[in-house]
Amino acid sequence: MADPGSVDAPAGPIVRGDLRDALAAERTLLAWIRTALALMGFGFVVARFGLYLQQLLLAQHVSALQPPGLSLWFGTALIGAGVLVNVLSAWRHISLIRWLDPGRAGQPHATTLALALSLFLAIVGIAMVIYLVVLRAEQPRFAEDRSVTCATHQGIVGAAVDTLAEKAAE
Repeated sequence: MADPGSVDAPAGPIVRGDLRDALAAERTLLAWIRTALALMGFGFVVARFGLYLQQLLLAQHVSALQPPGLSLWFGTALIGAGVLVNVLSAWRHISLIRWLDPGRAGQPHATTLALALSLFLAIVGIAMVIYLVVLRAEQPRFAEDRSVTCATHQGIVGAAVDTLAEKAAE
């Protein structure tokens, strides 16, 4: 028989959850949502960084265009990780709330808004992944079009200098 003061001894009837537990679960869900949002935002920045470098090369009139490389795939992977974190955290929160309060399993909870936000951000993340994959498929065609237009276009400053040079020559 267990000693009443020991850790293994039950302290009485098991109470599954109270308000503090539900609020702690909601704070945990919101922290996971922030983490997932940061992953997706950072992933989008990483994915677009390769395109930024390519545009920088075009602005310097470098003829050799390089594809964005691994930055697009690393960024897409980070966005996918953010989507996964959102979905898993929502699933975990639902199961925890059901365990804490089994009598109210069918009733709406106060965390419905947080769950809707989590699932909405997961959908936005999936849309961002689709956008980046489609952008990757269209990237070579776009780069060829830009290389032709950038090589012939001098910009506003170049056109103004040419105009002033023509007037000075007259």
